[in-house]
Amino acid sequence: MTSLHETREEFVNIKGIPFDVDEGIAGRARIGLIVLASDHTVEHEFRQVVTMPGVALYEARIPNSPTINPDTLRAMAEHIADRAALILPGVSLDVVAYACTAASIVLGEERVFELIRNGRPEALPTTPITAAFAAFRALGKTRIGVLTPYRDDVNAMVRQYIVKNGFEVPVFGSFNEDDDNRAARITTDSIRSAILDIGQHDDVDAVFLSCTSLRLTEIVDQVEQQLAKPVTSSNHALIWHTLRLAGVKETIPGFGMLYNLPAGPP
Repeated sequence: MTSLHETREEFVNIKGIPFDVDEGIAGRARIGLIVLASDHTVEHEFRQVVTMPGVALYEARIPNSPTINPDTLRAMAEHIADRAALILPGVSLDVVAYACTAASIVLGEERVFELIRNGRPEALPTTPITAAFAAFRALGKTRIGVLTPYRDDVNAMVRQYIVKNGFEVPVFGSFNEDDDNRAARITTDSIRSAILDIGQHDDVDAVFLSCTSLRLTEIVDQVEQQLAKPVTSSNHALIWHTLRLAGVKETIPGFGMLYNLPAGPP
């Protein structure tokens, strides 16, 4: 009978094995994303679109209440800088996006940019509403139909902010759902129907879905073909804008008119 001692292999410890390094998975661009703790959708939609080699997405979650109102939106300000700093410490990022449309409106884009820069001074900052404005300008559209899941006081702030930035909002629609966990589960059929209802008006040039919880990427091509007008959303515009800011300029078929534009404005 063979003993345990006789069958045990000698331990070999090999140290200092030579290796090469390359640019890693982010040879073209590193995009940082600050995601709401209650968000179900934005990372999923980013990964549907950002499949090109060398472009990588890195996220950090920010504390927030799933109940969306002006007070809970303002409360996130104290965490934006530290969440930006939490993403790949010691490694530079090309872009950092704060993925909350309503909070970016309540706080103001410039305040959000300042907070992002406090955490990641090297990165270009953006928000969903910043990206939406860049998308409207790139598409050459000024009369925007808006769809949200928000309650009325938040809706009033959203409409006022869009108008203040030089766009018309002739038609505004809302699901009036202030629970982010329920808003994320609004079906794409419901979203499609609402887009078509809002977009059918003659004085609407394009439709914008405001809220990173609402899903669009998987239906945007079909909806635009039905409507014959461009459609974008918080996530859809933000993905496009972060890519363009990061220097990724190629068109991306299958995700609507916006993604056929080779580059957006600065």
